[in-house]
Amino acid sequence: MKTTPILCALLAASYPAFAAAPPADPQKEALVERVGDTAFLQLKAESFAGLDARQKELAYWLAQAAIAVDPIIYDQRSRFGLRQKRLLEEIAAHPSNVEPKVMTKISGYTKLFWANRGNHNDYTSQKFVPGFTFEELDAAAEAALKAGAFATASGELAPLKTEGELDKELGELKASLFDPEFEPRVTVKSPEGKKDIIEASANNFYSGVSLADLKDFKDKYALNSRLVKKDGKLVEEIYRAGTPDGKIAPGLYAVYLKKANEYLAKAAAVADPAQARAISDLVRFYETGEREDWIKHGIAWVKNNALVDFSNGFVEVYLDARGQKGSSQGFVTVTDQKLNAVMLKIADNAQYFEDHSPWDPQYRKQGVKPPVAKAVDTLIETGDFMVGTVGDNLPNEDEIHEKYGSKSFLFTESSRELSHAGGFKLLEEFGSSAEEIASGKKYTDEADDLMTAMHEIIGHGSGKIKVKGDPASYLKEYYSAMEEARADLMALWNVWDPKLKELGVISDQEAVAREMYYQAARAPLTQLRRIPKGETIEEDHQRDRQLIVHYIIDKTGAIAYEKRGEKTYIAIKDFQKMREGVGMLLKELMRIKAEGDYAAIKALIDKYAVHLDPALRDQVLARYKKLDLPTYWAGVNPELSASLGPDGKVEGVSISYPHDAPHQYLRYGAMFDAGLSKAY
Repeated sequence: MKTTPILCALLAASYPAFAAAPPADPQKEALVERVGDTAFLQLKAESFAGLDARQKELAYWLAQAAIAVDPIIYDQRSRFGLRQKRLLEEIAAHPSNVEPKVMTKISGYTKLFWANRGNHNDYTSQKFVPGFTFEELDAAAEAALKAGAFATASGELAPLKTEGELDKELGELKASLFDPEFEPRVTVKSPEGKKDIIEASANNFYSGVSLADLKDFKDKYALNSRLVKKDGKLVEEIYRAGTPDGKIAPGLYAVYLKKANEYLAKAAAVADPAQARAISDLVRFYETGEREDWIKHGIAWVKNNALVDFSNGFVEVYLDARGQKGSSQGFVTVTDQKLNAVMLKIADNAQYFEDHSPWDPQYRKQGVKPPVAKAVDTLIETGDFMVGTVGDNLPNEDEIHEKYGSKSFLFTESSRELSHAGGFKLLEEFGSSAEEIASGKKYTDEADDLMTAMHEIIGHGSGKIKVKGDPASYLKEYYSAMEEARADLMALWNVWDPKLKELGVISDQEAVAREMYYQAARAPLTQLRRIPKGETIEEDHQRDRQLIVHYIIDKTGAIAYEKRGEKTYIAIKDFQKMREGVGMLLKELMRIKAEGDYAAIKALIDKYAVHLDPALRDQVLARYKKLDLPTYWAGVNPELSASLGPDGKVEGVSISYPHDAPHQYLRYGAMFDAGLSKAY
């Protein structure tokens, strides 16, 4: 499960010797470019320099495998996604004959498309439309065609060789690009009108299927299939490459999974034996699509704590309104040895925090296996894994958690660059008091690090489950928001525990705990800047934060909205009463998860987490606009380049920082579209 930041930073305030020294102009160094409300940040991985030649080669092949699965998310987010991607990228790669002013507008839109892996905003789920006309796009596409665009296949898409073929393609894509009312949200968990959560969602996990069709249906390939209705019957179209012997036929996304497997096999050849086993198990899963192979991979993966680590697969289920279908993602990391101490100390004491949780003893897990915890530099993030993810706990399957534990990642570079680029403007505008603002400037870094670490290490995977099978199958579309809130609450509850002081992972406990509470209380207000329209919250992390604060307001009065002139703030009235509310909600969410109580979680989230006040949102948007800060963030990955000898073997791997988002996205696209290779 992923963690996204309330306000990201990483300066390791409790361990100043480990803190990364900020550059002379950190915002200039981190910020690559900005398109409207979206900023592109250059990620760096200083730990790469400490790897030996074998580890660098391993990182290279794993990064190539991450690039290979990247196109899948575009198709998962929209049935038009890959075709839209091909259209925009071919124009971007062949701009010479396009009218310059139009090309500027198309380039800006294309960057936003890349940043969100499609034309629905990654945070709000809402569609964004171009600032150019269909006629301008038509003319640009025809100019690109004359310059050599669309001449090669793009994945499974055939070339477009004539103006007639291009015109047909443009006509079929018109509504998906330009009509704001056509498939307006990628994921809808609280639909309005007659449509259900599947029918109202634009994502491509289902075709011709309604929620009523699934009343008695049990997914066999829950994570890795598209569910379609054919001749009145439900059919799971499995994501798989097929086996080399032909006994298992290729399925959806075979072209991408086969390419990923080529690179994974090369990675396995230079990995240590334990990691090679995990990689080989992933190759087998991509061939067969069988859940048992995915579980086998997950077990081998979680038991291996390699310096160069990775995730590649259909992992998170946030994008699916039902909370079943996994989105494709890939990342590769290098453990940051200097910043690992806090993570390891918390992980080693996971049983203590389980024993001191506020929920009923019957839900406490015994024999907790300490998760593998690591602070990491990021070498690459692709697919449904974005720069705003500052923490992750995997695998998500409870059957692996229970027996083998989990891995928790703290993505130090993402946190660091987000912090450098953001500054304190947001805090100064929305902090409810001079005391809160001063606290944020002094303790934001430490509180945010500790929040992320405890969320991932002692939050996800904690507690004892009573129901048979995965609790997500009982809690359905509310599971992810519930689980994110439960993990946040574990951090908020335990930040006051004297054990943290005993472990030496916190400096001034009272001050850091208060700062963590300030951040949590402020979040439902500041996150409204990312929801420019509508009256409901769909994203699970945003729902989780709203649930916590509004529940505590209602049950304890420890937090309150305050109107001062034309501005609204959220103020904490009593920190200990707030902690009581944290414990009350945490206790109830653990019971709900353990017992699979759908009615209870539906009532809680529908009451406290879904609805927003449009007038308050508009006020927040106006205040935020004056700060001239980005609302959304996208990352530019480090680039790994391999030098090959005459025999085709890798002789060396180097790292560079391109500071050029279009270059990078076109390079990724060229893996499956040779026509893009001339553009970089």
